Amino acid sequence: MSYHDEEESLESLKAWWAKWGNSTTWIILVALVIAAGYNGWNYWQRHQAAEASVLYDQLQQAVTGNDQKMVSRIATDMEDKFGSTAYAQMSALTAAKSLYMAGDTAGTKAQLQWAIDHAKDDEYKQVAKLRLALVLLDEKNYDAGLKLLADAPLDAYKGVIADRRGDLLAAQGKRDDARASYKLALGALPANDTSARQLVQFKLDALGG
Repeated sequence: MSYHDEEESLESLKAWWAKWGNSTTWIILVALVIAAGYNGWNYWQRHQAAEASVLYDQLQQAVTGNDQKMVSRIATDMEDKFGSTAYAQMSALTAAKSLYMAGDTAGTKAQLQWAIDHAKDDEYKQVAKLRLALVLLDEKNYDAGLKLLADAPLDAYKGVIADRRGDLLAAQGKRDDARASYKLALGALPANDTSARQLVQFKLDALGG
């Protein structure tokens, strides 16, 4: 390249920069800020998950030790501090089961309701609804249980939801409705789930008709 050509290239660059330099600078700065924010968010997410994992291990130890006060405290801490992580929904169901076995109905219901309201995955919400409906069945609060299960379930849960609704309806003395719900359960439960199907069939036979 000749000296003259170099001068022309330099002048062209100066002209381009005069026209587009500020815009280019801003675009680069914005891209850097976005990249920094993304990296920072990923780091924060990983940090949250790591701390939640430690807390979940502590919860499991409390469950094993049958320390229900510790179970409740850790579950609450998990929900308050790490509610956006997957560990929070796991903790809610784990704590609810432990509290239920210990006879703490209020604590059980609180944990299951949290999972219904805040769980990240629909499967966890569905399981929480099923378990809360069982607690309401124990309390003879049948209408609340049926209302809880009124929404269309996930396909994988149609059978067990229909079965639980049948239990609530049967307990209310609504035999025809219960029978229809059990039949729906039989139609939706997997063919290879023989134990569940046998139990539903037993309930259906017990209703007669």
